[in-house]
Amino acid sequence: MFENEYWSLWEESGVELPKIKTPRKASIKSKNLEGLQEFLGNCKRCKLCKERNKIVFGSGNPKARLMFIGEGPGADEDAQGLPFVGRAGHLLTKIIEAMGLTRNDVYIANIVKCRPPSNRVPEPDEIDQCLPFLKAQIDLVAPEMVVALGLTAARALTQTEHNMGNLRGQFHQIAFKTDLTLMPTYHPAYLLRNPSAKKIVWEDMKLVKERLGLN
Repeated sequence: MFENEYWSLWEESGVELPKIKTPRKASIKSKNLEGLQEFLGNCKRCKLCKERNKIVFGSGNPKARLMFIGEGPGADEDAQGLPFVGRAGHLLTKIIEAMGLTRNDVYIANIVKCRPPSNRVPEPDEIDQCLPFLKAQIDLVAPEMVVALGLTAARALTQTEHNMGNLRGQFHQIAFKTDLTLMPTYHPAYLLRNPSAKKIVWEDMKLVKERLGLN
């Protein structure tokens, strides 16, 4: 009975996924973001589901030229089900507006879609389960540029163990459905703790603006 219901849901959502488990290299295909979110459903693919209130799927322009990807939801995001709505999110909004854009112009998501307990760094097995869904989101939005906010996002997307000092300030090409241009930079939460780094992030964003022709 469960198997029939599972495959019925799969067919209706337009998502191609052979198993409940989604290892890091799994390929998920969906017709649209709504279908992908529907298939994700009440996800229980990793232990983060045990303490979460809401899954934070992502929000913004589904055809954005620019996409921001953070680490994971915090307390405010977990309560509202939306990404970057707390103090760090308010700072991200200011950064986006300083670039001459609004949050409605961009798409925002995270490496993991459920809040890690006590805002700890997501563990490798948690990232492994969520990353295929993020890759599918990126393929559907098809942005010209992705900004990785923070070291966890930067490492997950570049598949390297470099530190932020070696990653930021330069463009990286990563292979998804098509080659994707990535700019790693510091997370807004880091900027709240280290305000002097704001000018470094702005230098990175000026490079993004120039590449996208936003000057």
